[in-house]
Amino acid sequence: MSEENKNEEIVELENEITTQGEDNGIKISDDVVAVIAGVAVSEVPGVAGMSGGFAGGISEVLSGKKNLAKGIKVEVADTDAKIDVNIIVEYGTRIPDVAFEIQTRVKKAVENMTGLKVEEVNVHVQGVNTDVVKTEKQEESEESENNEN
Repeated sequence: MSEENKNEEIVELENEITTQGEDNGIKISDDVVAVIAGVAVSEVPGVAGMSGGFAGGISEVLSGKKNLAKGIKVEVADTDAKIDVNIIVEYGTRIPDVAFEIQTRVKKAVENMTGLKVEEVNVHVQGVNTDVVKTEKQEESEESENNEN
């Protein structure tokens, strides 16, 4: 191989490295973004849990691990991300406030940790956890029984 061909090959490699250097050659998995979003959602007050469907619940039971990406769907295209979050809210919380807080925290966490631009965070409320109301009624009935005795 001649000296000229070697130099041309080196220049081509340098161009390739520079091209890769612009986006750093890093590809972040949708699952990673979903876990980041899941952690951010779990920290929002008023969220009782995530709604992930039947298959997600089965895998959690079998593996014994909590699935942090449960109820989250992520679409990453180039440097943009769209995130759908399916939640169950606590009874008595103001749903618009909870949804806004989720949008804010998820966007901030994903953008800070991945460098992706979050275009959308869609919050889908799948249910309301009323266990709190049942617990309060049980406590009231127990107190009234104790007062009668």
